Amino acid sequence: MATINKKTTERVRKLYYDEKLSVQGVADKLNVSIDAVFYCMRKNSMKRRLTKESNAINFEKCEPSFNLVRLNTEKLRTLKIIGTMLYWGEGYKTGKGATIDFANSDKDMIILFLKFLRNICGVDEKRLRVYPYLYANQDIEKCVDFWSRITKIDRTRFTGPYIRKDYDEKKTDRMPYGLVHIRYSDKKLLDLIKKWIGEYRSI
Repeated sequence: MATINKKTTERVRKLYYDEKLSVQGVADKLNVSIDAVFYCMRKNSMKRRLTKESNAINFEKCEPSFNLVRLNTEKLRTLKIIGTMLYWGEGYKTGKGATIDFANSDKDMIILFLKFLRNICGVDEKRLRVYPYLYANQDIEKCVDFWSRITKIDRTRFTGPYIRKDYDEKKTDRMPYGLVHIRYSDKKLLDLIKKWIGEYRSI
């Protein structure tokens, strides 16, 4: 097994702790075996990261699936505020999930929130998902077609639907097409929207 000399040991320390490379990344960078890096770390009492720390570093290195739009008009700046406020009021913000989940039965709110995701956050259209929440006395196909037209999202990217069998007739009258969840899986974007909410909260 190739050994790592004293001078290179400092490079190992820098690459692993400062540049946050993995052990395999350090080995590749120095063109040595991973066993040589492990041996060097043990010999020089270099503590390895906890799994939680490694996961956090890997998360930070992941490329986001979205591309924020430059807010160079008053209309875009207003849309950012509207979208953030909508999510503050109607979005799922608790728990350890990594998915943006906005639910509503008002088609105009759904349209506005999707404009926020598309025109402010620059989301990847292919990752948008719709989860309908409907009632058993409704025309399921008609409702799904309605939401597909409203959201401009193909039915192939609809999941479910959830069909509720115990319901109040008066409530279904108020929601003739049920409601939908607009979902987008990207923890970085979810964290960013939560950060915006926090900024507005502090005003």
